[in-house]
Order: sequence, then structure tokens, then C-alpha cells
Amino acid sequence: MKTLKFKLYQHKRNRYLKANINAAGVIYNYCIALHKRYYRMWGKHLNCAKLQAHIAKIRKRKEFWQSVGSQAVQDICQRIEKAYQLFFKHNKSCVRPPGFKKVKKYKSFTLKQAGYKFLGGNRVKIGNRIYQFWKSRDVEGTVKTLTIKRTPLGELFMVIVVDDCFEPEIKSTTGNIAGFDFGLKTFLTCSDGTKIESPQFLKQSLNAIKKASIHHSTKLKGSSNRERARKNLVRKYEDISNRRRDWFWKLAHELTNKFDVLCFETLYLKGMQRLWGRKISDLAFGEFLQILEWIAKKKNKQIVFIDRWYPSSKTCSCCGHVLESLDLSVREWRCPYCQSVNGRDENAARNIFKVGASTVGLGDVRLAMPAFAA
Repeated sequence: MKTLKFKLYQHKRNRYLKANINAAGVIYNYCIALHKRYYRMWGKHLNCAKLQAHIAKIRKRKEFWQSVGSQAVQDICQRIEKAYQLFFKHNKSCVRPPGFKKVKKYKSFTLKQAGYKFLGGNRVKIGNRIYQFWKSRDVEGTVKTLTIKRTPLGELFMVIVVDDCFEPEIKSTTGNIAGFDFGLKTFLTCSDGTKIESPQFLKQSLNAIKKASIHHSTKLKGSSNRERARKNLVRKYEDISNRRRDWFWKLAHELTNKFDVLCFETLYLKGMQRLWGRKISDLAFGEFLQILEWIAKKKNKQIVFIDRWYPSSKTCSCCGHVLESLDLSVREWRCPYCQSVNGRDENAARNIFKVGASTVGLGDVRLAMPAFAA
């Protein structure tokens, strides 16, 4: 499967799509309320098929609900069902059940087999109306789902999921393997000694964010000035997100062009978030790994993850001696066995490289290790 995203042209008829998203939000909240009431009365979970049948009867009496396609309503019920299944499966892991959402902040609705039709060029028919979108690339393959998404700025995007059509393999093999260690001071440290610093886009724009947030909070609730200030604040956040994502894509292409096998340590992002908060959000390790895995799959490269409990920082990369403890403030330490001096991040990257390399068939792969650590 492959996902394509297109932006819809700004037009006054877009208000119908926004009204459909609002109606989907109303239906979603009604389904959540029905689930809660059913559990209070009978002490068990409401079946998805029963919920869909009930909503189908209610839609006949409510004209506003009929603006949302029947398949979009079914998708809402199925998403709630999946959310409750995850809750019952992980209820001991602080996972909360799905809750109510503000209709203004409700984001999307999804159509599957029916309710839309591509008319050629950059036109698509959704319901009874025709919309235009920025066609940045051709839609190849069979369309499985079409989702209309609304951003906090009120812009509309069309997200299409298609069957992954045949693409010629990219044969760019380098024969190199490397290990990488994520860090707070340095974004990535490679096993060959290379360090990649993070631009920290949120930190750069923090003063502008604070000013825009104060400007927004001083406006009268419900006024046009407050809405204008809100959009200004959202634009600043979107600018940060777009710049960070652009840097991630360029970095991922650079690494996959240089190495065939890339080894990483599995991260416990929730625990890191509790410890360092905004710093981890700014670095966005999880988002980078998602982009890197997608590009690696497209280029036939391999991503290897080692166990997060492996003591990569406490293990000497030269002799294999493992320290009993190593404080986070210690950035460099001397091995008591072989007397080698190990930088914390460089040593961890070399250990991640060794463990990752042992899990794959190396063949003719060249090892990205500095001469002093070979």
C-alpha cells in the first residue's frame, strides 16, 4: 500500500466538505456516548455490527447526518471498535478508552469503495460536487480509500491509499554497514565517528511561539481578532513541523545513499518524553525513524534494531568490558580493563554497530568503523 496526499484548491464550495467533517464529529461523539451508556446498562462492550445498524436507523431521521456517506459512518464505527479493542488489550498500561472530541477540532472522514470518483486531470467528485486539487504526481494503482482531512488552519487535504504499483528497483549498493546512536546533545552519532547535529527547530522559534501565544491569549474569546491570532500561532507551529520534516527526508536520503545496512537501538520514547519533555518532542526521533524506514524499504536497504536493554553505553567497544553503572552526566570514561578512553555516544554507536552486524549476513559489506576502534 502507498499513501498519496494532495491539497484541495481553496473554494467556497469547500464549506460542504467542512460541514461533512463536522457531521462526522457529531456522529463520533454520539457513538462514544452510546458505548458508555450501553456499558453502564449491560456491563459489556457494544458490538460494532449492532452500532452500525443503530446509526443507520438514526441517519434516516436526521438530515444533517445524511451529508456524511454511509461508508464514512461505517468507518467511524470501525475506528471506535479498534480503539476499544486496544483499550481492553492494554488496559493495564495506562491506555485510555476513546473519549469525546470537539466538533471544531474533528479532523477527517474516510470513504472506501463509493462516494467519490476521479474525473481526470486534477478533478475529483465527492458526493454530488466536483473539487479540484493540486496534482503534484499521478495517481497510479487501484484507489482503496479516500480521506478528507482538515488542518487547524482550515485547509483541506485529500489523502489517497492505493495499491503499491510496480516500481523499478533502485540498484544503488554501497556495501557499507554502520551503527547509529541517538543523543540529546548530538542528534545522531555514527560508528565511523561522524556526528550529525540537530537544528532544533522548536528551540530556534521558541521566542516567536511565546509571543504569538501571549498575543492569542489576550484576545477576547469568540472574537475575530482571537481567531486571527490563533491562525497566526498555528502557522508558526506548522512552519516548525514542515522544516523539521524536510530536514528528516534529506537526512534519510543521505544516510541510505551512503549505507546499505543501518543499525539503531530500540527507543522507549514515552519514558524519554517523561524525563526530558520538550527536548524529545523537538528532536522527534520517532518521526525520523518512520521516514527512514520508508525510504530504506523503497531503496532496498535494511534497518536493524537491537534490544533497548543492551548496555551499549556501558560496554567498552574495544575489549567488551561492561561497567556496573554509568551516570548520564558522564560523557567520557576510561575502561578499567584495557585503559581505552571511550566517548559515551561514539562508544554506544560502535557497540550498536557490532550487535547489528552480527544479526545480518555481512557478505561483501564493508564495516563503517574508525581505524582506532577496529
